[in-house]
Amino acid sequence: MSEQRVEISAEDRVFVLTGAGISAESGLATFRDSDGLWAEHAIEDVCTPEAWERNPELVWQFYSARREGAERAIPNAAHVALAALEKRLEGRFFLCTQNVDDLHERAGSRNLMHMHGELFASRCSGECGRAPRRDHALYPTLADVARCDCGALMRPHIVWFGEVPMGMDHISAELSRATVMLVVGTSGSVYPAANFVRWAGHAGARTVYVGPEAPLNAAAFTQVVLGKAGEVLPGLLAD
Repeated sequence: MSEQRVEISAEDRVFVLTGAGISAESGLATFRDSDGLWAEHAIEDVCTPEAWERNPELVWQFYSARREGAERAIPNAAHVALAALEKRLEGRFFLCTQNVDDLHERAGSRNLMHMHGELFASRCSGECGRAPRRDHALYPTLADVARCDCGALMRPHIVWFGEVPMGMDHISAELSRATVMLVVGTSGSVYPAANFVRWAGHAGARTVYVGPEAPLNAAAFTQVVLGKAGEVLPGLLAD
């Protein structure tokens, strides 16, 4: 376990970005497994608007399987440490996650944004504009899929390939005023999130990365701490 610390003063504002690595430590498979396939389908074939138009049943089978896995997972020590930091900072903390699971919420995090959507929510696939709904149901067949009040099929509340990440204006505003940025468990290969460290650094923030391996954008960080987040973060963020 690292003996390093992230010094956070009474004036600091902290921006946290988390990626697949933190969820993997809770037993969730990363979004793309080693061969890029799910049930003999390429991931891109179940995670694009075109896939939805072509075969919504298959798309829902994929996300139903992901829901089953996420329901069984539990928050790990890294999730708990970040929730504790948020409570300690009393309004000077913002968490942006690339993950779609609800492990941060279950650990106690409240001021957060799921930039790639939420696994346990669904929204209208039409254009009625109704807000997303909380949804833990599984949809093995198209006949099981819920419909919006307007009659359109409900789709996963997920940002698919080719779609714009959620909350970018809010995220940009939080990055611009952060004095400390902490990135946990990301590869540094998915954009625009991989650029966040550069944006924060240009605004003057200290930037810290935590993960078992250095990310592709490691050179952009002030500090890189190698190790599993669940083992490193509790000590790194100790008051």
